[in-house]
Amino acid sequence: MQDFMLTYRTNSEDIEKFLIETIRNTGHLGQKEDTNFENLFKVFPSLELIYVCEDRDLLQVSPNIYRNKISKTQKGDNRKYILNKLDFNDNDISISQPYISSATGDTCITVAKKENRKIYFLDFKVIELLQRLGLIEIHKEFNIISKSFYFVTSMVMMILALFTVGYSAYEFINSVFFKSGLSIESIFKPVIALTLGLAIFDLAKTIIEQEVVFKNYSKNSSSEYKVLIKFSITIIIALLIESLMVVFKIAIDNYAQMIHAVYLIGGVSFLFIALGLFIYFTKKR
Repeated sequence: MQDFMLTYRTNSEDIEKFLIETIRNTGHLGQKEDTNFENLFKVFPSLELIYVCEDRDLLQVSPNIYRNKISKTQKGDNRKYILNKLDFNDNDISISQPYISSATGDTCITVAKKENRKIYFLDFKVIELLQRLGLIEIHKEFNIISKSFYFVTSMVMMILALFTVGYSAYEFINSVFFKSGLSIESIFKPVIALTLGLAIFDLAKTIIEQEVVFKNYSKNSSSEYKVLIKFSITIIIALLIESLMVVFKIAIDNYAQMIHAVYLIGGVSFLFIALGLFIYFTKKR
């Protein structure tokens, strides 16, 4: 939803101009009351609710007219609170900021038009409006397929992460109690496995959060950068632990091989510097 709001705020001026001009071009709204504004619902696929109030006391004089139904329970309600969301400024049309509709439960904006001592209120669903104007793209069938694929893949990754954690515990217990005893290698290997398991689980969790639970439609790639940065940091930590283990092992066995540990540490340092530059230029952009 945050992505939708950002897209709306970025294009709010053009959206409001489009709504105002289109509503003016449709003619007098009072002439459409007899047909329950059927023509307006055809012109605006994002229009979800229409109701009419008196301009003096703002008592609702019409039922709530939805696209496919009519509800008379709100007729006679006082709608003065809606004026807090509107500012006509000597114009006959005003548009509110996005808010959660108590009637539909969706995020909407309200367009109010004064006409013949009445105020016509038109509620537009923000997501449908953005999609209609081509500012976001939502394909429901493909969205279901992609969500299912992301969910299945993430669950498999989580299972593999649990197996990795189980392997680290098994390797540690086996090294301490059934092999030669406690050693540096028997400690570092499980730690590396745990770190990789954590990285895999964290990546799977992030995919589920962004692509399944809260589907991200934003064209801004900052969220993808966050996933990449988090995963890269975890991998670098695992490589640093591996490098430390190699240093200890070479120091114990053969100092002549220490150059290989230097190469490994240098490679990890290069990755660390590259990640730092990537974060810097990403934030700068």
